[in-house]
Amino acid sequence: MKKKRGPWVIIGTKSAYKNPWIEVIEDKVIRPDGKEGIFGTITMKDGVSVIPVDDKGNVYLTKEYHYAVGRITIEAVSGGIDNGETKLQAAKRELKEETGFNAKKWTDLGTLDPFTSVIKSENHMYLAQGLTKGKAAPEGTELIRVIKMPFKESLNMVKKSEITHGATVAALLKAKEYVK
Repeated sequence: MKKKRGPWVIIGTKSAYKNPWIEVIEDKVIRPDGKEGIFGTITMKDGVSVIPVDDKGNVYLTKEYHYAVGRITIEAVSGGIDNGETKLQAAKRELKEETGFNAKKWTDLGTLDPFTSVIKSENHMYLAQGLTKGKAAPEGTELIRVIKMPFKESLNMVKKSEITHGATVAALLKAKEYVK
């Protein structure tokens, strides 16, 4: 059964690999130029990224070793949206798990597509303000260190490529409009 996707025609689909977080799909296609070929995509669980900022203008980011890139990165509080959970519920859960914070004010900073050519996974970004501290409860795969810095310093880290996580970069730049 042929299926149209934009200027592409899909003539067959198979799942090449699947686990609870990602699925790799290989489509047999007719390309826009009329030739047959294949196209691979990765579907990941949609996620959230949260920029927590306190009343003094400090941002709280996470510092953690990330297996895929093989190094420690500085990022927003981030994680996947669980089944049956809204994106805001996921953002609140991730903030609590990774930092122990709860927030009184939430600002939706929009959505980011991380790598549109081969990855399908929306990332929903939030600014969290009016923070109150509680106890963090990270997942077993997470060895997170929460770091605090003036918001302006985080923007300088983006400029110097010391913060490279795409959703964190976008969320910080968007949050700049709301942080005084």
